[in-house]
Amino acid sequence: MLEDTSASLYSPPAREQTLAALENACLDTLVVGAGINGAVAAAALAGCGVKVGVVDRGDFAGGVSSHSSNLAWGGIKYLESGEWRLVRKLCRSRNRLMDAYPSTVREIRFFTSIGKGFRMWSAFVWLGALLYWLMGNCRMAAPRYLTTGKIRSEAPVVAAEGVVGGLEYSDCYLYDNDSRFVFNFVRRAADAGGLAANYLAVEALEWLSDQSCWRATLRDRVADRVFSLNAKTIVNATGPNTDLLNESVGVATEHRHVLSKGIHLIVDRVTDAAKVLTFFASDGRLFFVIPMGPKTCIGTTDTPVDDPSVGVTTKDRDFVLANANALLNLPKPLTAADVIAERVGVRPLAVAGDVAGRDWVQLSREHQVEVDSERAFVSVFGGKLTDCLNVGDELVSVMSDLGVEIPDPDAKWFGESGAGCRAKFMARAAAMELDKLTPSSASEPLSIRFWRRYDRAAFDLLDDIASNITEAEHVLTGAEYTRAELRLIAKREWIVELSDFMRRRSKVSQVVRRDALLTDPGLEELAALLVGASAKQQVAAYRA
Repeated sequence: MLEDTSASLYSPPAREQTLAALENACLDTLVVGAGINGAVAAAALAGCGVKVGVVDRGDFAGGVSSHSSNLAWGGIKYLESGEWRLVRKLCRSRNRLMDAYPSTVREIRFFTSIGKGFRMWSAFVWLGALLYWLMGNCRMAAPRYLTTGKIRSEAPVVAAEGVVGGLEYSDCYLYDNDSRFVFNFVRRAADAGGLAANYLAVEALEWLSDQSCWRATLRDRVADRVFSLNAKTIVNATGPNTDLLNESVGVATEHRHVLSKGIHLIVDRVTDAAKVLTFFASDGRLFFVIPMGPKTCIGTTDTPVDDPSVGVTTKDRDFVLANANALLNLPKPLTAADVIAERVGVRPLAVAGDVAGRDWVQLSREHQVEVDSERAFVSVFGGKLTDCLNVGDELVSVMSDLGVEIPDPDAKWFGESGAGCRAKFMARAAAMELDKLTPSSASEPLSIRFWRRYDRAAFDLLDDIASNITEAEHVLTGAEYTRAELRLIAKREWIVELSDFMRRRSKVSQVVRRDALLTDPGLEELAALLVGASAKQQVAAYRA
């Protein structure tokens, strides 16, 4: 991403305003890294009145946080490793997300089959699911035990040969995509007065002992310009690069990261069942078949790696396809030609001490926060998207302990706007008969989609469409984005290059085949709406 400073790159006005405010600023906190941990840190601190900046050398949610399974789940698999406290914590966190984001974090049923010879009886696995339901305060539908006959009748796509039973239970998924969810925390931070900038690399951090603050040297990777700012505290939320940044500034920690590569393949929909099909793959690990609108996401792998720069290998692809073909009844086997898109990233797992001799897949996914109080430097290790609100709350507490003034410690820094605001939006949308403008191919009414993606900013969409009905038209084939949405995104979402929108603010490039995207007549209009005068150059670069 962005290895040069081509003239085709674009810095939107909102980003330029942020850069101007960051230059020579004196912040309470500088958050380095804008994945899920950095985004919630910025949202929580800004929401509580702290003067905070959050920067990322690439795009927001451009790394680990854009390669998940798009699930917000309580971690049922951690029951097997005895991490009951973690499961209870994650279940409560999942419930909290459901309450805060009812339009985005939604309940979905998981349909699990157990093969003959599995390490536990299927009835015992069902009892584990019952315990999981209880640990989640019975918030969702109760689990069911599945006989082989029920599996055959209710999910004929599941290959039932050799299956001795199974279970169905509930967890949650993200309706849009993980990186969109993360970005909305960045947007929340900005709305609360925080300063957020993508493609802004931290080149150096220097502790000024005489001033008790950090001096950060930053490079704008779009214009290749350098400037500095001061910050009383630093939050290192760089995910897989946490250890490297700590080493560069001489911060010693008990924990460090080990990395696990996970991949998913996206194919055309393999079943109409609106359920996550869950299996145990040939190596004993969990394997998901996840609905993704008109497509299906299949994976994942769990492979130890040393370098966060990873890709999908032929071996990875063959493993996922072989397991999908073995576990599903398909009209014909899936091949590499059926793959529309691939997701690949690393999970940073927080460990203390040596991992030699430990079962890799049993390593904890729990986050850890370490504090160098002498130099006001905070490191965040590990974690899961499900646990993000806890990370935000914890960092507010840590900053208070470090002497940062928290003007409004009880502020609500997350969640959708209240029911009254949503009702007002829906009433206005109904009055203008917005949903009648929804294309027949769309997966949901415009009103629901607008509210979920943009919250109270969606009122601007109603204004635009009321002024010009063509603003409600979709621009790209197979991608549910209207002209009005693209104009709003251009104003509010720091689009520097087309992939920021195609891959992260949306999942367009994950559900539309690349050859179809490149030849779509709406691509140039989309680029013009998002990046203005640099559209032709950006389209040419995207097609290259």
